[in-house]
Amino acid sequence: MAVWFLRIAVLYLIVGVILGWIFGITDHLGYANIHAHINLLGFATFAIAGIIYRLYPEADNRLAVAQFWLQNIGLIVFMIGLAIIDSGGPNGVPPTAIGSLIAIAAVAIFAVNVWRNVPAGKRNA
Repeated sequence: MAVWFLRIAVLYLIVGVILGWIFGITDHLGYANIHAHINLLGFATFAIAGIIYRLYPEADNRLAVAQFWLQNIGLIVFMIGLAIIDSGGPNGVPPTAIGSLIAIAAVAIFAVNVWRNVPAGKRNA
């Protein structure tokens, strides 16, 4: 899964940077939170998890698979909800809340996985 985390991280980085550029040049700065969340919850979090799973193969397990899918689904639903809210749509709160809860569940799975499978004081090379 480490490779998949790193690959999707790069895709989120590309999307986040392009959206940030588009929002900036079109003066749609009210959408900046979408750009920020894609870069942080998408790129940064996936990249960090991918590196951890590469360094500690015992953590590259079923919990990592669950985290990968939940975090992807949660982030996409969350971003759709934010886009609806930012465009003035009245129905953006439910997908934003649902997507963010799914993403929180993914982060909780990541935390459990790290606590269970990344040993203190040593690193696998």
